[in-house]
Amino acid sequence: MVSKRTLGIVAGGSAVALLAATAVLLATRPSGGGRPATASAAGSAGGHPAASGAPLRDLAAARGVHVGTAMAAGRLGGIPGRIAAAQFDSVTPENEMKWERVEPERGRYDWAPGDAVVAFAKAHGMQVRGHNLVWHSQLPEWLTTGDFDADGLRDVMLRHVTDEVTHYKGEIAAWDVVNEPLDDDGSFRAGLWYRQLGASYIADAFTAAHAADPAAKLYVNDYGIEGAGPKSDAMYELVASLKKQGVPIDGVGFQAHFALGRVPATFRATMQRFADLGLDVAVTELDVRMPTPPDAAALRRQADDYRAVVEDCLAVSRCRGIAVWGLSDATSWVPDAFPGQGAATPYDASYRPKPAYDAMWAALHGDRG
Repeated sequence: MVSKRTLGIVAGGSAVALLAATAVLLATRPSGGGRPATASAAGSAGGHPAASGAPLRDLAAARGVHVGTAMAAGRLGGIPGRIAAAQFDSVTPENEMKWERVEPERGRYDWAPGDAVVAFAKAHGMQVRGHNLVWHSQLPEWLTTGDFDADGLRDVMLRHVTDEVTHYKGEIAAWDVVNEPLDDDGSFRAGLWYRQLGASYIADAFTAAHAADPAAKLYVNDYGIEGAGPKSDAMYELVASLKKQGVPIDGVGFQAHFALGRVPATFRATMQRFADLGLDVAVTELDVRMPTPPDAAALRRQADDYRAVVEDCLAVSRCRGIAVWGLSDATSWVPDAFPGQGAATPYDASYRPKPAYDAMWAALHGDRG
């Protein structure tokens, strides 16, 4: 049956929302032999004998990892918020802590959206992953068009990092300090920071973040580094160099934005390779896109991909957790970025759990595939 904690979360809304949310949450409980029910019969092949209907967050805690989701401040209420609070123990703000939102004008900060995500997490016993401090994208116009020399730009970056981390000191478990520093071929991405400051901006950003909150775990985060290849090798060389220099870097985030059936067979070995440097690793932005509308076979294949990623993380002792990028297909970024594709998350557009949810549940529960 639905746990007392879940019912408490659901009970905070209106009668209509209560009934709708309860129907959705009931879809995640065990049915007929203990297997979590899904919105599609596609998830029923090879059912697993679950001993309890625990939510993902409880299963993850038992395995010593976190399971999270990205959330926007405007979707913390209603059914999305209730499901997120019931199922996940970690939340990543989608855009609320990025530079263009936090500091839209030089020296003027807007903390309210990020604060709302933090308050939501506190209310529901969740940790927060700060995303992100320094990135080539989603920068305010005053910064991208400003006439800064190298020293001036470095000062601006260090002040922003210091101010944001200080504001959230003690409230953020881990920060994506530098996001996507590498291009697809493994070279340094020729964005604002590298063009004017060179690669030294990376070490400087980590050093400033650590000084502002020594307790927060600090990550570099990127996509396309999950398998063997030049970008993964370049990231390995980068973090090994940072470690050698004594830069306070704690981990590597693997975004894990995958196309259907394209989870690298070497993902586990790749994470272990980075862990062997003395770094934590995490799956930070997992989704698996496919042509839409999906059929049952595609949903089953997607479930296999989700299961593989969770099992790869569980097999690496320094993998700290898995976060999905967006709770539901209703709000996923994928259709805008990849026209004709979508259905990438564990919940469908009506917030019903998909076979991908079942696969995550089974992997965390320890059931054999």
